[in-house]
Amino acid sequence: MTLRFTRHTNNLEKTEDFYINILGFERLGGFQNHNNYDGIFIGKPDLDWHFEFTESNYKANHHFDEDDVVVLYPSTILEYNNLLDSI
Repeated sequence: MTLRFTRHTNNLEKTEDFYINILGFERLGGFQNHNNYDGIFIGKPDLDWHFEFTESNYKANHHFDEDDVVVLYPSTILEYNNLLDSI
């Protein structure tokens, strides 16, 4: 089984930059103008899950609260510090 977490965004380029250049994930693929949506798949090739982010003329209107989070835990303090250094 593969898990895909999907989220609509208003800035696909900024989202891609964050997940790839800050968190160290990879772009696994993407699409353009699929039913008026552009999208990217981000993750690691050896994992059985990935993120999908989409953008379209329809603007995302998210209302963030404490239950609306994805939590990623670095494996080591060194990995954590490297993440902080890349921000």
